[in-house]
Order: sequence, then C-alpha cells, then structure tokens
Amino acid sequence: MDTTQLLKGVLDLAVLAVIVDDDGYGYDIVRRLRAAGLDEVGDASVYGTLRRLYSAGALSSYVVPSDGGPHRKYYGMNANGRALLAEQRANWTAFADTLTQLLEKPQSTVHLRTIGDQS
Repeated sequence: MDTTQLLKGVLDLAVLAVIVDDDGYGYDIVRRLRAAGLDEVGDASVYGTLRRLYSAGALSSYVVPSDGGPHRKYYGMNANGRALLAEQRANWTAFADTLTQLLEKPQSTVHLRTIGDQS
C-alpha cells in the first residue's frame, strides 16, 4: 500500500509527537520519524511542516552554533503546540477507532439481481 497520501494527512501530528519531549532541528526530526517507521517521509515535507507549524504559533525556535558546520535551527513545543497535539491526538484516535471498527466488521453479502430475475 502506498502510504504517501496517508503520511501527508498526519505529518503535522507525527512531527509534533517526535518533538513533544525533546527539541530538534530539521534533519534530526526527519531521522526520528524514519526511526519510528515512517521511512517514506521526505526531508522537504518535514522542513515545510516545521515552517508551517512555527508560523501558526505551535512551535518556538532557536539557533544553536555548531563547531563543525552551519548553525542549527531547533524547534520546540510551546503551549499552543501542546494544545494542538492534544487536539490532533484525540482526532486521530477517534478516526483510527472508527476505521478499525469498519475494517473488522464482517463483510455483508451483496445480492445482485440478474437480468430476468423476478425476485
């Protein structure tokens, strides 16, 4: 199953979940998502999500100098981000429960009338 479209729909939630307890910079967050099993997540998608969440006021950011390369911009949760994560977590849980019930429901047999069938 191609999970690309599913991932697009839940990337905000996934990003918030991996930084809720530990701030991170862009590529670090990508690595965390991949380590969690979201192998198909793209760097550009995560960077765009971070910028969007920051612009929406869900994240704070700060720059940390690096000895061996460019400075790193870290992102962390703020009160708005925690509220958004709680809301999205509840929405996801309700959605996943509904879909699970749908998938576990026994398939009913569909009876089709054939041409000439008078029943």
